[in-house]
Amino acid sequence: MPDAKFAQSISVVLPAYNEELSLAKAVGDALEFLQGAFEEYEVIVVDDGSTDRSAKIVEDLSKENAKLRLLKHGKNLGYGRAIANGFAAARHDLIFFTDADNQFDIRELSSFVPLTKECDAVFGFRIYRYDSVLRCLLSWVYNRMVRILFRIRIRDVDCSFKLFKRKIVEQLVIECDDFFIDTELVARTARLGCPTMERGVRHYPREAGHTSVRPSHIPRTLWTLARMWFRVHFGKTPAAGLAKTNSVEGP
Repeated sequence: MPDAKFAQSISVVLPAYNEELSLAKAVGDALEFLQGAFEEYEVIVVDDGSTDRSAKIVEDLSKENAKLRLLKHGKNLGYGRAIANGFAAARHDLIFFTDADNQFDIRELSSFVPLTKECDAVFGFRIYRYDSVLRCLLSWVYNRMVRILFRIRIRDVDCSFKLFKRKIVEQLVIECDDFFIDTELVARTARLGCPTMERGVRHYPREAGHTSVRPSHIPRTLWTLARMWFRVHFGKTPAAGLAKTNSVEGP
C-alpha cells in the first residue's frame, strides 16, 4: 500500500465465468486495496454468461458498494470479449485487468502505477508459476513464438496482470474473443510504438476451478497466431478502437 493515495484514477476490470467460489474474495480484495490507494476508482466485473451464481454474487455486493459495477453477457462470448467490453465501460485514467480466480494479489498493483510516469503500459510476468508442467511447457514455447512473430521482448505474454493508460486503450483494436486477447493486447501496444515496462508478480495456486489447456489445442493455437499476425500488421484500423459487443450493465 502506498504512503499516499495515487493521483490517477483507475478502473479495474475482472472478467468472470463460473467463478462463484472465487468472486467474493476477488472483489472484496480489490475494493479494499483500491479504497486505500486511490481517491477515484471502480471495479467492473464482466460476467461472461456464467451458469452459476457469479452474477448474483456481484449484484448483491454492488448494493453495498457503489464503486462496484456489473456487466452481464446474456451468453458466453469469450474471455477476450469480456475484457474488451470491460475496457469500453471503464471511466478512469488507468485501466487494469486481472482474473477473478485469485491467482494474483491485486496489492502488487501499487508497484505498477508509479511506472506509468515513464511508460504507457505495464505488463506483469509471473515470478513463479503454480501451473501444471504441461501448461508451463506450452507457455514457454508459446512465448518464444510470440517474441519472434511480433518482434517484441516480453517474458510472459499471457500473464493476466496488465495496466494501461486510458489513452492507449482508446487506440487499441481488440478483435480476439478468447484467451489470445493477452497476446493481441501486447502486440497491438507494441505496434503503436508505446513505451512499455515489465514487472514481476507473485502467482498463487487456483483456489477453485481448473485449467482447460490441452495438447489438442496446439494446432488451433498455431492457426490463431498466424491470423493474428496478419491482422496486426495488415488489418484495417476501425475509427473506434474497441469493438463493442452486446452486453447489459446490471443489476
